[in-house]
Amino acid sequence: MYRKACSCYVCMFNVPDLHQAELAILERLINLRQRLMALKMDRSSYIKAQDVQKIYETIIKQVDKINEIREHPVHFGEQNRLDTVLDDVLQLLSLFFLAIGRNNSTMATYIQVSTVKRLLDHLYEAGVYTESDLKPIRKRLEEMRTIIHTDKVKQELPLAFLKLVGAKLKYCESRLVELEDNLSKLSPELAPIQQKLVSIRRQMAGIASKPNFSAQELHPLYEELRKIEASRVDGRFLAPNGDLPYGQSIVNGLLEECHTLSQDLITCKGDVAGVLKPIYDRLAELKSSLETLMLTHRWTLRETDLYNFKTQLKDLDQMRVNGKFASPNGDVPEGQTVLLYMLRRCYALLYQLLAASEPVSEALMPVHNQLSTVRKCLIEVKKGGGPFSPRELWPYQMKLASIDNMRLDGKFLADDGTVPEGQATVTTLLAECYDIIYELRSEIEEE
Repeated sequence: MYRKACSCYVCMFNVPDLHQAELAILERLINLRQRLMALKMDRSSYIKAQDVQKIYETIIKQVDKINEIREHPVHFGEQNRLDTVLDDVLQLLSLFFLAIGRNNSTMATYIQVSTVKRLLDHLYEAGVYTESDLKPIRKRLEEMRTIIHTDKVKQELPLAFLKLVGAKLKYCESRLVELEDNLSKLSPELAPIQQKLVSIRRQMAGIASKPNFSAQELHPLYEELRKIEASRVDGRFLAPNGDLPYGQSIVNGLLEECHTLSQDLITCKGDVAGVLKPIYDRLAELKSSLETLMLTHRWTLRETDLYNFKTQLKDLDQMRVNGKFASPNGDVPEGQTVLLYMLRRCYALLYQLLAASEPVSEALMPVHNQLSTVRKCLIEVKKGGGPFSPRELWPYQMKLASIDNMRLDGKFLADDGTVPEGQATVTTLLAECYDIIYELRSEIEEE
């Protein structure tokens, strides 16, 4: 029996040699990744579901082969070259599943689980978060758990792959429980203060991440800190009835951290040490691009574009030593707070873009976007109140009729005549628009 990849901590940094059979699989996976990258770069047409399906089936066969030659199935924690490339391929393939509208599949959750893991690890490391940060993540993890369970019942995926994704999800759930347990140590009386301090700290880091900022921008936040500090009695926060709420160390520690950060920023004006400037510039560019996508993603984003952001963030994250960005000689230069804020902000933006992906194929997104816009306009018209005239509703009726006429036998077809994913979503949007039009016309008739 050949030597298998060890998943222990020591072997994570001592990549074991691959067996000849694994080398052959590695070569195939690298070729499959190149095929996916070529498909990703092709903007001449929409991504076709059948093209993705063929590559998907081939990749699943490679996962089966890995499990056949290994004594233990591939699992969360493997760290040899084959596992690294496999993870890379699965993340890219996961984005393709989002692009073709198969959001409710285990494969589509793979990239999301990986991103949530990074985000939760950073929240745990920073210790700066609120219940409102965790609530949507909890909801999304529950949704992904349901998706994985459904695919497990259908038995359409290799059990080893489902276990791999399930292990990643279980890690996220356990990390989330840790974060929630930390918040449970905070009394209800102190929760608003903690939330305010978290907001102040984030605003400070946000200001400091700007290429240029003045210390004057920080003064309002510094004054808020002074007010919070002045509300203490003998260094402690008291409840309205005079009792001593539990969780003092959490809030006091956060208050002290905010004071330290404000003084550091006022003193050094957020300057990042020269050795860290290249990292700062890369993070600033990534953050700016992701923020732009948050505004335009409905019209401009192809989910596979997020692969480049995920890869770059992973590379930057792996440059840290003991959680810090170090210089070549091992020193820890100034500017860590700004860099870590930007890195965590990028992960948060990436997660939001993944979560915002609609279960609609890229081929149907133009129709989906047009209907979403018409629906928003009609809702605003309805909010504005009457009296309406038939002439005001005519443009919306014409637009809906033109979209409705695109259907063949009740289906929206792609250019190649196939039926893309997302029919139910788009049809529901169309029906909602018709319903609003009907309500508005009824008001006109009544008047």
